[in-house]
Amino acid sequence: MDFIQSMKIATSGLKAQSGRMRVISENIANADSTGRTPGADPYRRKVPTFTSHFDKEANANTVALGQVKKDTSDFKTRYEPGHPAADQNGYVKYPNVEPLIEMVDMREAQRSYEANLNIVTATRRMIQKTLDILRA
Repeated sequence: MDFIQSMKIATSGLKAQSGRMRVISENIANADSTGRTPGADPYRRKVPTFTSHFDKEANANTVALGQVKKDTSDFKTRYEPGHPAADQNGYVKYPNVEPLIEMVDMREAQRSYEANLNIVTATRRMIQKTLDILRA
């Protein structure tokens, strides 16, 4: 594997994990969002997916953020008859977002991002050392 391949693979990972973190951030930000009208559906959790592509120029597989899908699990409900979004029985629908799960996913995405960043940094150092050797 050459320097260009490793850089392309790592940067594709950086972009994919960055997109994943954006989706997770949106989920966390809307964890308590309710519908605007009585009985309306609240925010629905989004789930990022990844796709693999073959990069002909680098002759390597790269990764990209794929389709962002909606989580079809049930909404949480709470009995809050005074809430503006409460249905006729007094129940309010809350998003199907679990903040703890989102934080674990965020940490995993962050670690993957850091690993790819370390690859880019190490590759840059190797390129610099190679240039230093060639100059000597």
